[in-house]
Amino acid sequence: MRVAIIADTFPPLRTSGAVQLRDLSLEFVRQGHETTMLVADPSIRSLYAIEDYHGVTVARLKTPQSKDVNYARRTLAELVMPYAMIRNFKVSPIADRQFDAVVWYSPTIFLGPIVRWLKGRGAAKSYLILRDIFPQWAADMGIISRGAVFKFLDSIANYQYRSADIIGVQTPGNLGFFADGQISGLTARLEVLHNWLADAPDTGCAIDVGRTALAGRRIFVYAGNMGAAQDMDKLVRLAIALKDRSDIGFLFVGRGSEVERLRAMAAGLTNILFEDEIDPADIPGLYAQCHVGMICLDGRHKTHNIPGKFLSYMQAGLPVLASVNAGNDLVAEIENAGVGLASVDPDGADLAPMAIALAGDDWSGPAVAERCRTLSRERFSVEAAVRQIVAAVSE
Repeated sequence: MRVAIIADTFPPLRTSGAVQLRDLSLEFVRQGHETTMLVADPSIRSLYAIEDYHGVTVARLKTPQSKDVNYARRTLAELVMPYAMIRNFKVSPIADRQFDAVVWYSPTIFLGPIVRWLKGRGAAKSYLILRDIFPQWAADMGIISRGAVFKFLDSIANYQYRSADIIGVQTPGNLGFFADGQISGLTARLEVLHNWLADAPDTGCAIDVGRTALAGRRIFVYAGNMGAAQDMDKLVRLAIALKDRSDIGFLFVGRGSEVERLRAMAAGLTNILFEDEIDPADIPGLYAQCHVGMICLDGRHKTHNIPGKFLSYMQAGLPVLASVNAGNDLVAEIENAGVGLASVDPDGADLAPMAIALAGDDWSGPAVAERCRTLSRERFSVEAAVRQIVAAVSE
């Protein structure tokens, strides 16, 4: 099968989405499919750059800068993005390449036009990998009001939904978002496509916890974005509540809009350490030095989300301490598999006793680690994700 995968993130970017798309594209190749990544890339100087990435043809297509800019500029850049991708693909050396399937990854919500354009060139089926129901979550959290801006963004999202033949949501709870004809003109078939993560070897890590102030403690780690959607204040308040526990340490690794404020909030604490973002290849080496993985989502979320970091914790054999919105499918996932503890208190008031429990002997040892790894293998494998996508677009 000739497959096009479209996204706005891919290595060398270090986001969880970039890692997932790397793993997905490589698995398509491993399973024998001719795979082309079309990546929106504002960093290149030319209109396009074609490269081979371990058998994947990666077409980086010049687009306006949409990351690390204000909301107005980002929205304008993302509106232009798919049209810039179409224009620059047309003048690239692979412009005549045909596809049997077009797969795209959301976020972003703005790729509908290039998906439709590629479908219009042949008989390709389209599969939307929906990992983020935007702008609904932003309105739930009060980041945007449900006025004109919301309605505009919602129309963009609905356009991408109507561009899909199949939509793969990440949890059963998200199927309800599309129920009762809420999306006018929607004809796509809906299914649950679980998140995935390929096996990753431990090749070491630039961070040596044993050489930090947290050496010798049971390490609770958070690696990933620290922005408005995460409400990381809950985890810093947890560290403050446990500041007298000399056996527990909190390690935060990553970047995001809230990092500097969180650092200031934690000033003077000896049980908490912030480190800059690291290469994704260093993540297994980092987790090998830690004992519990942390997940944090703003309690005002009403949609369901299983963050990519949950998969990486499971793969590493780390039980989790999760603070998420009430009703999130992740709570049942954690409890049913016995891989950690989850709080739905919007302020995280019950996190301290949970952390103390996870620091104890009941949550250490090979049995706990094996439960985590078993869940990773059985539920969140990239092999299963690719087989499911191929089966869906082949029907």
